[in-house]
Amino acid sequence: MKNLAVVILAAGEGTRMKSSLPKVLHKLGSKSLVKWVLDSSLSFKPEKVCVVVGYGADKIKEELRGQKVSFALQTRQLGSGHALNQASKYLKNYKGDVLVLCGDVPLVRPETLKRLIEIHRKKGNSATILSSVVENPFSYGRIYRDKSGQVKAIVEEKDATDEIRKINEINSGIYVFSSPLLWNVLNKIKPNNKKNEYYLTDAVTILNDMGKICDACPEAGFEETLGINTRVELATAEGFVRKATLKKIMLSGVSIVDPDTTYIASDIVIGNDTVIYPCTVIEGRSKIGAKCKIGPFTVIKDAAIADDVQIVNSHVYESTIAENVKIGPFSHIRPGTIIKKGAHIGNFSETKKSVIGEGSKVNHLSYIGDTDMGSGVNIGAGTITCNYDGVNKHKTIIGDKAFVGSNTNFVAPVKIGREVLIAAGSTITEDIPDGMLALARARQVNKKRKIR
Repeated sequence: MKNLAVVILAAGEGTRMKSSLPKVLHKLGSKSLVKWVLDSSLSFKPEKVCVVVGYGADKIKEELRGQKVSFALQTRQLGSGHALNQASKYLKNYKGDVLVLCGDVPLVRPETLKRLIEIHRKKGNSATILSSVVENPFSYGRIYRDKSGQVKAIVEEKDATDEIRKINEINSGIYVFSSPLLWNVLNKIKPNNKKNEYYLTDAVTILNDMGKICDACPEAGFEETLGINTRVELATAEGFVRKATLKKIMLSGVSIVDPDTTYIASDIVIGNDTVIYPCTVIEGRSKIGAKCKIGPFTVIKDAAIADDVQIVNSHVYESTIAENVKIGPFSHIRPGTIIKKGAHIGNFSETKKSVIGEGSKVNHLSYIGDTDMGSGVNIGAGTITCNYDGVNKHKTIIGDKAFVGSNTNFVAPVKIGREVLIAAGSTITEDIPDGMLALARARQVNKKRKIR
């Protein structure tokens, strides 16, 4: 959008979160609060973006590394007006409009912001406030208008008269100001309040005293204006995001059996006719194909899952799952696993940094780590790859159509040939050529017992 700069206020500590993490870095869904705000503003391509940082500045800069933004530092947190003024050295000579956003108000929609800017410009306002009309305005600043409808002031709850408290139009903390007039106004704000802080809301009164036009745009729903100050409010926002996400997914052709117990990140892609069962969590950069059955009690993060996959009561992390694979119940698929077409990973089995070949089975109580497994392999119950010697990890290679008896231990590095048969209870320490039968266990000895 031409002639528009954005300033995101993200300097506050957020003491009511009771956290060592800056408030704006707390996660909502899969993104930090400040990243939600930044993404909304970048969607309409402003000419400049400045983020005002203070508490935890280095962490916030790291979170936004790679983004086309400038940073202004508020060394002392002296209120919202003071915070915005820190951006003046980046924007003082800027001739366009300045959209002011709060780093802890994450759910405002790009289309709402666009509408706010359009109204500001159409009416020729000096300042336009994004407001919301709510049933219960308690604790919010009220939009006080004169008889003509012009906004005369923003009155905080603690300063309001009984009559003003009845007003149900509230301030979102989001504004559009005309620049460079803005910076002159900010320099007139005085810390005449109990906190000795410079309140941005006072800019409205000052502009009125200067004969300038201020207006409010009641275009935002309550969800969009929800500020995150406590973990209770964070959970409320999470509920809004989750509800909207699940609705979008269901309308795209995915069945979610119990939305109340299902958690799916907002940018997850899921194919048609997939069914998500209760108590399932899908997050990160995961992608799930069509006609899958996922859950119940399943966690998937940063995984690529193809069509017709079944995952029951299992955890899958940073792995690639091909079509027609069955996983679970009680499987743990750890990072770096590649499971090829038609393979099975079953009860209480774990894989890590391994390739499980096409049609291979690891069905019971096994650990397969740092392994390259061929196709058609059968792994018996209780099989373990002993891949770690206390210093280094070592690789196990298992050829196509090998049959591994129960309670086999592979002491890596070791290579097993094609169509090998390994007797149950063996501990394999040497390579096995193709087509061989391997037995690696002590001969059974029966001795008389001493009976008391």
